[in-house]
Amino acid sequence: MYTSYWGLTEKPFENTPDPKFIYYSQQHEEAMARMLYVVREHKGAALLTGEYGCGKTLLSRVLRKELQQENKYQSVFILDPHLTVREFLREIIYQMGSGPIPKNKIDISHALNKLILTNHNAGKHTVLVVDEAQSIDNLDIFEEIRLLLNYQLDTAFLLTVILLGAPELKQVVMGMQHLVQRMAAGYHLNGLSETETKDYINHRLNIAGASKQLFAEDSFHEVYVHSYGVPRRINTICDLALLMGFSNSQAVIDRKTIKDINDDMDLPKPDAGDVEHMSSLIVQGAPGINVVPRGRV
Repeated sequence: MYTSYWGLTEKPFENTPDPKFIYYSQQHEEAMARMLYVVREHKGAALLTGEYGCGKTLLSRVLRKELQQENKYQSVFILDPHLTVREFLREIIYQMGSGPIPKNKIDISHALNKLILTNHNAGKHTVLVVDEAQSIDNLDIFEEIRLLLNYQLDTAFLLTVILLGAPELKQVVMGMQHLVQRMAAGYHLNGLSETETKDYINHRLNIAGASKQLFAEDSFHEVYVHSYGVPRRINTICDLALLMGFSNSQAVIDRKTIKDINDDMDLPKPDAGDVEHMSSLIVQGAPGINVVPRGRV
């Protein structure tokens, strides 16, 4: 609706996990480096938590794209973990491309074991990514994940599992020491800083074809104040700002536009834990990791 008015080739602030728009803040860079580390080094598992809307799912899509390009992995992505144990395991087998999927639990386990070994013998590493893992309401699934991590050689795991979820996922996992001991790395994503918020907005505008500055300098601070640096909130505010600016025939998005949007939306302040700056998490019991810049892991 407003793209041609602003000289854009597409809408820059859609709340969909499009890898094309990925913005690598320092913490997003490190989170990606850790996920790539555990995959490429054939470690057991990793835990990525983050506040709602901070980009976990987008990072998982970028990870999937990178693994597909390397062609040394078979990746399984479970996006809706509201499953029974049997459904969870059968979904893994389905995505791995096996023929008829067994229904009996023992047969399911045998089939899955065979698929993982087949991948290994073919020179491919199996990677299981579970998004929104805080929504797993059947704790037996975590036990199955632990059992899957028993598929290993003397020197490496045959399967790498990456769990992504909201902050409460960390509390669940930390209560399962048998699973924690198989974790090689963890990280927690917070909201962006004020400087990063400005860079994030300009980055997405540039990707969408902007050839001039569309947001006035004083508007960036206002976006940060009302979004708390959470990318999903930034997208919502900026998308409405471009729409309002188009409707009002504005030349740029100014501070008043952002304030008016916030007054209309009345976005609730995140919980205190959502905006508290947390240091990166190395899961208790797992070895420390020297993070290497992305692309050199």
